[in-house]
Amino acid sequence: MPLDAYLAPKKEIPPRAYLTVSVLVGLLVFGFWCLLSYGGLVRTDFLPTPTAVIQAAIDGLGDGSLLRDTGVSIYEIMSGFILASIFAVPLGILMGSFKIAEAALEPVTNFVRYLPVSALIPLLILWIGIGMAEKIAVIFIGTFFQQLIIIADVSRGVSHDLLDVSYTLGASRRTVVTRVLVPATLPGVLDALRVTLGWAWTYLVVAELVAANKGLGYFILNSMRGLFTDRIFLGIAVIGLLGLLTDQLFKAARSRLLPWTVDN
Repeated sequence: MPLDAYLAPKKEIPPRAYLTVSVLVGLLVFGFWCLLSYGGLVRTDFLPTPTAVIQAAIDGLGDGSLLRDTGVSIYEIMSGFILASIFAVPLGILMGSFKIAEAALEPVTNFVRYLPVSALIPLLILWIGIGMAEKIAVIFIGTFFQQLIIIADVSRGVSHDLLDVSYTLGASRRTVVTRVLVPATLPGVLDALRVTLGWAWTYLVVAELVAANKGLGYFILNSMRGLFTDRIFLGIAVIGLLGLLTDQLFKAARSRLLPWTVDN
């Protein structure tokens, strides 16, 4: 394949080339890390070596703390995210398709989604307490309103021609909504869920800032207090790997469930 073909916009490249470039970039980043840490260019107090991070992982697995904190964080993330998605997907489609729903929901959505979630933590503690429910609520609020506005935009972008053709062929309003409008939004909905799940992981540390005693956010913050940078890097790496895994699962689900979409 000529070089120009690799540089053409929106041009597919062979899977082997795609994988090779991804691996090479990963190795370059890892090599740069090794150069800085093993080469003594950066103090280990600020940048631990890969060996130290691996040892921290072995220690965390050995005493069970890493698996416990990872399990708690996964439960919190998925609980908040799934609850947000259950409500945001239908409401977002309604908001983007019906002006009456847009008038009812969009002002409140645009107001709340600009509020910093961390500012709501004192209220959530007052209303819910300091248990796991408060962490789930933080993640719910942080993702729900973002999902709602993105899914509404996806629904709003469905071509009117699809609806007009359906009406012309004799379809009822209910059939147009369930058999045309909703399927047309599904690719964009899955993409929105994929993006907002990444945001949900970023709210994890915020959710565990106050009165947490387990979870990856707590693991990182507790390590910060003792300046255990190897454990900080380990917690960040685990969150990154879990995020990468869920991202790939969403891509696979999109390809499997929506095979008619061009961009997989």
